Amino acid sequence: MDRVLLTVAIVAVAAAVAVVLQRRKPDAPTQAAWTVPAQLDRRDFARPDTDWLVVAFTSATCDTCATVKEKVALLESPAVAVHDAEAVADKALHDRYGIDAVPTLVIADREGVVVASFVGPVTAADLWATMADLREPGSVPPGCDHGQPA
Repeated sequence: MDRVLLTVAIVAVAAAVAVVLQRRKPDAPTQAAWTVPAQLDRRDFARPDTDWLVVAFTSATCDTCATVKEKVALLESPAVAVHDAEAVADKALHDRYGIDAVPTLVIADREGVVVASFVGPVTAADLWATMADLREPGSVPPGCDHGQPA
């Protein structure tokens, strides 16, 4: 009987130590959540009357931004206005929309509602598929990855 009580006491102490150690363990790191605006004032950008606005928030010191700007520039059309908001030249826009990471790419509709966004590098295929699906819903086959809905 003494052995049983001793065993139960040892198990209880071990369980208590395990609980204390588990609580002292730091939480796993989480991914940063970058700010992406939900709404743009179309009057802040050229051609506010177009159906779509694509804004690339970039920095002149960011190598990835240069490739994103090249991809975005190809979207310019009568229905799509494109704006490169460079961090120094367009500091007011970065501040106004709370941009804290570059490149941040947003696609807004005629009312300025951000309907898709990318933070970080974006492939041409993802960018163009997102734009195509927004302009003509259902035009991108199921399973094709594209922009994060806003």
